[in-house]
Amino acid sequence: MSKSKKPADHLGPDLPPEDDIPHLTGPMVMPADGSKPEQIVLLLHGVGADGDDLINLATYFGRVLPKAVFIAPNAPFRFDGAPSGFQWFSITDPSKEQKLEGVKMAAPILNALINHLLAEFELDESKMAIVGFSQGTMMGLHVGLRRVKPLAGIIGYSGALVGGELLADEIKTKPPVLLMHGNLDPIVPPDMMHHAEDTLKAAGVPVAAYLCPNLGHGLDDMCIQLGMEFLAEMFGIDVLSVAGMKP
Repeated sequence: MSKSKKPADHLGPDLPPEDDIPHLTGPMVMPADGSKPEQIVLLLHGVGADGDDLINLATYFGRVLPKAVFIAPNAPFRFDGAPSGFQWFSITDPSKEQKLEGVKMAAPILNALINHLLAEFELDESKMAIVGFSQGTMMGLHVGLRRVKPLAGIIGYSGALVGGELLADEIKTKPPVLLMHGNLDPIVPPDMMHHAEDTLKAAGVPVAAYLCPNLGHGLDDMCIQLGMEFLAEMFGIDVLSVAGMKP
């Protein structure tokens, strides 16, 4: 992906402000015209990466959401495998049980960030979308479906639904979800997307899922294009005006 159109601003050290919640930092791209944001797109990176890994999506998504602020926080914990990266939770134990404990542990941190951003920009949940990659998808699905008020939508790239067996009892809202996964993903098996799709449908969540051909654990032009179209639809923008806009 190419670089953002302009340098990203950075979240201040007071985000979120709660003393008992880890402070998050990371890049942020405001509307290019300097106007007050009308939407918030929260970009959640995968394990071992940081906010810079996804902030360039603002270059593409900003074409359909020029009034949006794009925020890509660094996950709250240093990556177990290298101090330069971050993680939402540890994967030293990759069991289903530990992943569930991990998302539950990190959920209050992400919820605090969401609450802070909605208050900061004077917007409600209907003006916020979450875009996650890998572990960021796990976090976005877990938190987004348990918010009291529905988000505009959730995009999940190359991720999974953690604790799907609990969703029917814990789900509070049903925002539309778009899932995408490379058919050659060696990190998170593509079957995880199909499991998430089936579980979400069973819970009454509107979901679309795409298996991207010849793609590993990453994003390609198809993923970005579908993401652009989904965001446009979620925020009431004419999808036809987006379809010809290639990444």
